[in-house]
Amino acid sequence: MSEVIRQYERCFSNLVGAKNAFAFWKGRVALYAILKAMGISPGDEVILPGYTCVVNANAIKYLGAKPIYVDIEPNTFGIDPTCLEAKITPKTKVIIAQHTYGYPCDMDAVMDIASKRNITVIEDCCLAFGSTLKGKIVGTFGKAAYFSFQWNKPFTTGIGGMAITNDSSLAERINEICQTEIVQPGFRETMMLGAQLATYRLFVYPRTTVWAHAVFNYFVAKGIMIGSSTSCEFGLKKADDFFKAMSSVQASSGIRQLKKIAANIEHHRKMAQLYDELLAQKGWYGQRYDNKLMNPVLVRYPVRIKEKNKALAEAVRCGIELGSWFEGPLHPIGTPLAAYDYEVGMCPEAEKASREVVNLALHPRTNRKTAKKAVKFLTVFTQTR
Repeated sequence: MSEVIRQYERCFSNLVGAKNAFAFWKGRVALYAILKAMGISPGDEVILPGYTCVVNANAIKYLGAKPIYVDIEPNTFGIDPTCLEAKITPKTKVIIAQHTYGYPCDMDAVMDIASKRNITVIEDCCLAFGSTLKGKIVGTFGKAAYFSFQWNKPFTTGIGGMAITNDSSLAERINEICQTEIVQPGFRETMMLGAQLATYRLFVYPRTTVWAHAVFNYFVAKGIMIGSSTSCEFGLKKADDFFKAMSSVQASSGIRQLKKIAANIEHHRKMAQLYDELLAQKGWYGQRYDNKLMNPVLVRYPVRIKEKNKALAEAVRCGIELGSWFEGPLHPIGTPLAAYDYEVGMCPEAEKASREVVNLALHPRTNRKTAKKAVKFLTVFTQTR
């Protein structure tokens, strides 16, 4: 491992208040490392919300375990503790508490249930870097946590992930696995990723996002660029190079991004507040959460509307940066749900959110002008509750 990667791990762990941090090629790889270090194996069950990305379920499946889905709380989209206990069995080994869109889930309730049943809690912080609950940063409640630095996250290293833990025994096991099993990224893919990062910073702005996304997907399909996901990562068979280390290019980018993270977080919060105000002016409601308990850093600003598919199609034509995830209980749309042990109707609130929720951009290149344009466009449609 290069010194720049070690430096990035130290910077990250110091920032979030963790004793140990481990950098990986992608966030899903970090989850896999944590689960494997915990000894998750065939016959075990891992609980996660039924409103997530399929790559989380893949990490569980790759170890031979079974994902068990719990419905979500409709305002903050996190796992609903009132539905949690009914899904726990003697085979349950882990609960993944996902802080969706940046809203911390009810960690007091989750941790209380887990401790009574002697179940380990892992926090999914891929969408919630910097969010706090009762003044405590997310990622420090459970035994371990993982983060993603993919393109649409609060800060990006192109792709990338990090696992953190304060448990010395778990950290030792993660380190052992990394020493013996991890694959190093190749020269070509590292250089490709570096070029993509440079291009992203030069050309991707709200007005160009739709165009850039289309071009990006085309080049990924041609193998000219590196996507956040490959076709094999949406399958049940683990690729030989799945368990991959972070590159020095990613780590160098991460160190630079961390130096600007305070301003980045402040921008996300100010933009979320602006959306609240602009939506209220149109007679729409904005965020619905207890601001006395949590201080979220939203990765995107979720809004529920009736005509989701129509709005997404028109947004492309109008050059509006409108997000669609999560498109289903296991994002992306088209995921073979049965193959991942999900049955339609299993999580009705999650399925309803998938049909209704779109999201608005909050990244540093957004401003009042882009927000007003997006809200004007969105409020032509019908808000749902």
